[in-house]
Amino acid sequence: MNILPREFYLKDTVTVAKNLLGKKIIRKIGRQEISGIITETEAYRYKDDPASHAFRKITERNKVMFGDVGIAYVYFTYGMHYCFNVVARHPKIEAGAVLIRAIKPENGIKIMQKNRMNVNLKNLVNGPAKLTQALEITMEHYGVDLTKRSNLYITKGIKKPKNISATPRIGIRDATDKLWNFRIEI
Repeated sequence: MNILPREFYLKDTVTVAKNLLGKKIIRKIGRQEISGIITETEAYRYKDDPASHAFRKITERNKVMFGDVGIAYVYFTYGMHYCFNVVARHPKIEAGAVLIRAIKPENGIKIMQKNRMNVNLKNLVNGPAKLTQALEITMEHYGVDLTKRSNLYITKGIKKPKNISATPRIGIRDATDKLWNFRIEI
């Protein structure tokens, strides 16, 4: 199975964001397993990142970003969408997380399509809200330990990608100079 160990997430958040590309998200719903290869991520750090939820202070919403690495940070945004992040940071940094923005679907594509009411594979999971809707990730997953086999975890996927593109993060107003959106084509 090769679930990613906690140590995988104990590096600089930007490094982990790049290293998550090509890894596989597994989501179990009852007896069904759906999965996909991570193709796009964004890094959000702490005091040096005004776009991060952790920038100002610890709150009820972001407190998991200050806890153990390898934990799911799920939040509700725009009053209608969930976003799925993984807590990741160097041990000397207080907070950090990686937003999972997109995957390439592998298993359970029909379930994903049903969940999204969408049959178009190209647009099925190519955004953070689309991904959480397709994989049925909700606030119920806030704080889930992704380093253990459960109904949501991350495993080794494909070989380490070679051509990683780095661009500004999407949908933010602050720290737009940071090229912390990473993606691969597979």
